[in-house]
Amino acid sequence: MKKKTDEIIREVDKLTKLEKDIRYRLMIVNKNFREHSEEEIKEVYEKAKELQLQLMIKKNEEQILIEKRNELELRLKAARETLKKAEKLMSQMAVILGYLCGDLRNIHLQLEDIKEKKHLGIKVIQAQEEERYRLSREIHDGPAQILANLVLKSELCEKLIDIDTEKAKKELKALREVMRSSLQDVRKIIYDLRPMSLDDLGLIPTVERLIAQYNETSDTFVEFKFFGEKVKLLPIVEVAIFRIIQEALNNIKKHSKATNALVKIEFSDNNINLVIRDNGIGFSKESLRKADEDRGYGLMSMEERVTLLNGKFEINSSPGNGTKITATIPIDI
Repeated sequence: MKKKTDEIIREVDKLTKLEKDIRYRLMIVNKNFREHSEEEIKEVYEKAKELQLQLMIKKNEEQILIEKRNELELRLKAARETLKKAEKLMSQMAVILGYLCGDLRNIHLQLEDIKEKKHLGIKVIQAQEEERYRLSREIHDGPAQILANLVLKSELCEKLIDIDTEKAKKELKALREVMRSSLQDVRKIIYDLRPMSLDDLGLIPTVERLIAQYNETSDTFVEFKFFGEKVKLLPIVEVAIFRIIQEALNNIKKHSKATNALVKIEFSDNNINLVIRDNGIGFSKESLRKADEDRGYGLMSMEERVTLLNGKFEINSSPGNGTKITATIPIDI
């Protein structure tokens, strides 16, 4: 319809120009009719009448086509609006059906997930309380007792200075050793809360130090390997990786009976890949469900940390074949 309308408009424009030219010629003939023959005057009149008739017909056709085109455009616009509303309605119906079908199919899984999250939340609270209790006990039995002893020792030294100088010096020397021991205990408690070397040196040196200390106090030898180019990580990512390694080493020490273990960290373009493997006794999935509270929460906390950082976590183990933990965490979370 648009094509026909454009064609008729061009024809009308052409006829209008011709009609204008013939009217001008007719005006010249009328003005100088003595110079023209009767045949020429008749020919010009007939040509003018013919062009006027054609122009009138084409203009009428043009008007009809324009009205049809406008009507069709309005109908097309209305049809598009109806289609748009229909597609929106279909989309909404599809979402509703998806929710209904999904709820019916996955309601059991959703309930299990809610139950698992509730269970994890309870364990997190228990772990926090246990950690607070452990810290309070360590501070009470360690630095608090030592500080109380220091007060008594200092009072004794104050009295001995005037009575027995040499004995006062010996007591001060013993006092200094007690203070050093107390300082080491306080530093250990601070390190357990958050290793300051993570902020000062970064992840890799802190992990190397952790493994070196572990090898000094454990029968299991842990090898550490690092691949890739070191990049600056977000503090939350560094802490998560460090805690996963720390918890895994605690599990190896407590439960695995392993003689050798490996901790491997690899920096790729977009991810940090972590592998922790030991040659211990391993365990089955069934025994994992019945594991003690500490061990169960340790593995769950590892997975929860990785999941919160949009990563992937996997545990592979079987009786007699050791345990392998793998985690992949995006560098930019």
